[in-house]
Amino acid sequence: MNKYLQSNDNSDVIAIIPAAGKASRLPELNHSKEIFPVRWNPQTNQPLPDEKPVCFYLLEKLTQAGIRKGIMVIREEKLDIVKTVGSGACVDMDIAYQMLKLPHGTAYTIDQVYPFVKDNIVAIGFPDILFSGENAFSTILNTLRGSDADIVLGLFPADKPHKVDMVNIDEQMNVTEIDIKPQSTTLTLTWGIAVWKPEFTRLLHETLNNLVRKSSDPELFIGDVVRVAIDQGLKVRAETVSKTPFLDIGTPDDLSKVTKTSS
Repeated sequence: MNKYLQSNDNSDVIAIIPAAGKASRLPELNHSKEIFPVRWNPQTNQPLPDEKPVCFYLLEKLTQAGIRKGIMVIREEKLDIVKTVGSGACVDMDIAYQMLKLPHGTAYTIDQVYPFVKDNIVAIGFPDILFSGENAFSTILNTLRGSDADIVLGLFPADKPHKVDMVNIDEQMNVTEIDIKPQSTTLTLTWGIAVWKPEFTRLLHETLNNLVRKSSDPELFIGDVVRVAIDQGLKVRAETVSKTPFLDIGTPDDLSKVTKTSS
């Protein structure tokens, strides 16, 4: 019996929100990029007159899918995130915080909360990325619960392939390849959100632990671990959740699109 059967109740899901990056591409910022106030309409990808912290857009999309628990991983100089998001009540969530341990990239940031999520379905979203698709998390959660998938990636058109994980899928929406930041590619889709079952959480944990013990340069991308999952026979599926590329406000070009006053 599948204990992860489709349900409108996603109370068993815990969101992991990595917010420990250094924002090295935005050196002029005097606060954390995740709380940068932006004006953005998710339906049109255009600026709006009213603004709110960028991470609120992600948190609201999680709550739209019935996800009410989240863990944000931050670094000590980013306590302004805690002051802004607080308990999460402002977006109808319960938010806990973890302080960054290993500075080797997002995969390690996510794995840091392993003791708290190892038996749960996990949802991943990035608090400096804006995207359209009101039901994005519901879509990939329904696929996760309604299939034998261990992980489901939410796909977006890629407008900057050399900066993202490019995803190859077959006709059944199985992920067959992850090409990380290729200089050239014929692939057109990237992933921006994901959900997975404890099987992938354990694989991520074991893979990173082994790498830290054996390597002097243990940096690893999430896409690398998805590759390992495919190689080891885990079921990796995908669903298109938006017809437009996401905006990464960690880059000056995308940030300018959501901070200028609408006409």
